[in-house]
Amino acid sequence: MPDYENYKIAADYILERTGFKPELGIILGSGLGHFGDEIEDPIEVPYSDIPGFLQSTAIGHAGKFIFGTVSGKKVACMSGRFHYYEGYDFEELALPVRVFKLLGVRALIVTNAAGAVNESYKPGDIMLIRDHIKLMGGSPMRGKNLDEFGERFFDMGNAYTASLRKLALEAAEGSELTVREGVYFYMPGPQYETPAEIRAIRILGGDAVGMSTVTEVLTASHCRLPVLALSVMTNMAAGVLPQPLTSQEVIDTAKRIEKPFTKYVKDLIGRI
Repeated sequence: MPDYENYKIAADYILERTGFKPELGIILGSGLGHFGDEIEDPIEVPYSDIPGFLQSTAIGHAGKFIFGTVSGKKVACMSGRFHYYEGYDFEELALPVRVFKLLGVRALIVTNAAGAVNESYKPGDIMLIRDHIKLMGGSPMRGKNLDEFGERFFDMGNAYTASLRKLALEAAEGSELTVREGVYFYMPGPQYETPAEIRAIRILGGDAVGMSTVTEVLTASHCRLPVLALSVMTNMAAGVLPQPLTSQEVIDTAKRIEKPFTKYVKDLIGRI
């Protein structure tokens, strides 16, 4: 498990290479990498260049930081994230957000592709995550607590920052997108869920299901970093429709909404 010095080495390398101190951190999910093309005066840093950093293997994840400006804000954007199903331990998945914290960001925007469990949702809808359910596995905070980041035991009551969700709803009023609020249910993957699992998730209160984001939000909460999380409904979850789920469906839906979604996120960044 990395210690504080490991995180600091990674952050110091980035700062020395770029000379760039971001205000906002952004993590892009599956099929949503187009947003990175909108960053002004970009400086790219491949994850493979950063000492001790993880490597992204998921489909549709570029595997690099992009530093630059969006809507007048200095941003550090991760084009590609890391998942438990790639073989990483939960403790390893704390790395990106802790590096963001050491880079000096004051808030984190997280996006993901998710399956719609709530049958009133449709592919292409955006769900602002107001809470999550995670019933399996460990925590990225397992093991020795790093007091430099936060306390051993920490509150999750406002993990998905209410004031940021309010801004996101206001920004949605002028958008082409359908923007909702709901509960994200974390599953480990990489297999999609069974119809029986989706029925159970719906009973338990999940509106959407996915394989990411929660470890990042747990880490952000531990180090007191405000979070806004947006799920793109790229498909209906297993059993809702008769056809099988495919990764191509995820990519196709993300591509279909990439322009209005990018416009929405850019407007939102300008309001933060």
